[in-house]
Order: sequence, then C-alpha cells, then structure tokens
Amino acid sequence: MAMALSSSTITPTLKLSPPPTSQPARLLLRIPSNTNSAAPTSINKLLTAAPSDKWRLRISFFPAFLKKGKDVGALKEELLEAIAPLDRGAEATPEDQEMVDQIARKLEAVNPIKEPLKSDLLNGKWELIYTTSRSILQTERPKLLRSRTNYQGINADTLRAQNMESWPFFNQVTANLKPLNTTKVAVQFDTFKILGLIPVKAPGRARGELEITYLDEELRISRGDKGNLFILKMNDPSYRVPV
Repeated sequence: MAMALSSSTITPTLKLSPPPTSQPARLLLRIPSNTNSAAPTSINKLLTAAPSDKWRLRISFFPAFLKKGKDVGALKEELLEAIAPLDRGAEATPEDQEMVDQIARKLEAVNPIKEPLKSDLLNGKWELIYTTSRSILQTERPKLLRSRTNYQGINADTLRAQNMESWPFFNQVTANLKPLNTTKVAVQFDTFKILGLIPVKAPGRARGELEITYLDEELRISRGDKGNLFILKMNDPSYRVPV
C-alpha cells in the first residue's frame, strides 16, 4: 500500500511493507535525498509514533472481527422486519421472496451452530413465521379456513418430528428422521391426525428432506428438498414429540 505525502519542497512516500514471517509490520518512510528541507510535522509524528500507536496499527483488523456478533443481531432484526407484513409468506410477492431469501442467506453464512443435529438448541416446539411452501400456507383456501399458526416439534435425540396446525382444523402429522449428515435429515411421515384426533397412516410416498441452515436459541432457518424456505422461532424448548 502506498500513500503520497506532498509539500512545496519534498514528496516523501509512505509505504507499509509486508513483514517477514518472524517480524511485525513496520512503517517505511522514503524521503528524496536531494531535499534540504525538514520533514513536515505529520511525518515527524509518524517517525516518532508511540509504541501503543504502532500496536494499534498492527491489530487494526480486530474491529471488523469484533463486529460479527452485532452483524448477526442486525441481520436477524432485518429478517424479522422483512417478513412481518407478509402473513407468514402468504402475502409475499416474488420480489418479497427474493429479498427474504437474500437476508436468510446472509444469516446462513454466519450460522453459529455448524452441526445442528448434534445441538440441544434444535430440540423443542418451533413456530413457523415464514415459508414459501404454498401447501403449508394453504393459499388455495379462503382465509378463514387456513391454519392461524403452524408449529413444528423436533427432538434430535429420538429422531422424531411433528407438524401441527392450529384453528380451525388442528391437523397433525408425525415423522421419523434419518440423518444424512450433520445438517440434513430424510423425513418419513408415519401418522396423520385429522382434527388432532383421528389417526390415519401416512402413505410411503409421504417423505422428503430437510436441511437446517441456521440455528440459535431463538431462530431456525431450514430448506426443503423442493426448494422451499422455512423460518421458525422457538416456542417451547421443553416440548417432546410423541414417540
């Protein structure tokens, strides 16, 4: 990196030389040998910089590193603000979906839990706050006949999952999970419960895959094998899925 400092009589150049592997970075100041003038005050300050100032120069990368936690919080806030007016995704336009997806991908890039299937943070009852799945949103139904709230229970220790609708029908379905790696599971649904009461065996074709792409104690982002995005917030970490 080169930065020219000019005056009426000299044109010195300030350079930051890459340090050898065994030595710290140092400032090199080149002043033309044909000048008879004294160096400007700003140059003198650089030459006589206190050791603490040089130390701060060498660790100037720390602030960007320390801002990581704040960036995650800001991204989560941005995501929640983006989905708030979208009725869990039912009112989302293609442009809205693209915007939400981009924010979600930024969060996924800083996912603090690299192996979510091994984390206790995954366990519990999650509330769905946004999805691109039209079947879950039930957009083909009149609004009065759509589930008001959807939940998903997951227990990684028993490899069980459960999807639950609320009013007006309270339908449910449970599933077995088979880990494909530390972030993705194969999902095999086993029993539907109509109105939350009447059990119906799920057909063998009722299966899919789910990848957990972001996880912390209050927010989870998942992606399905059909390309759908799911964003959920923690509702009850003590919830257990029926075995």
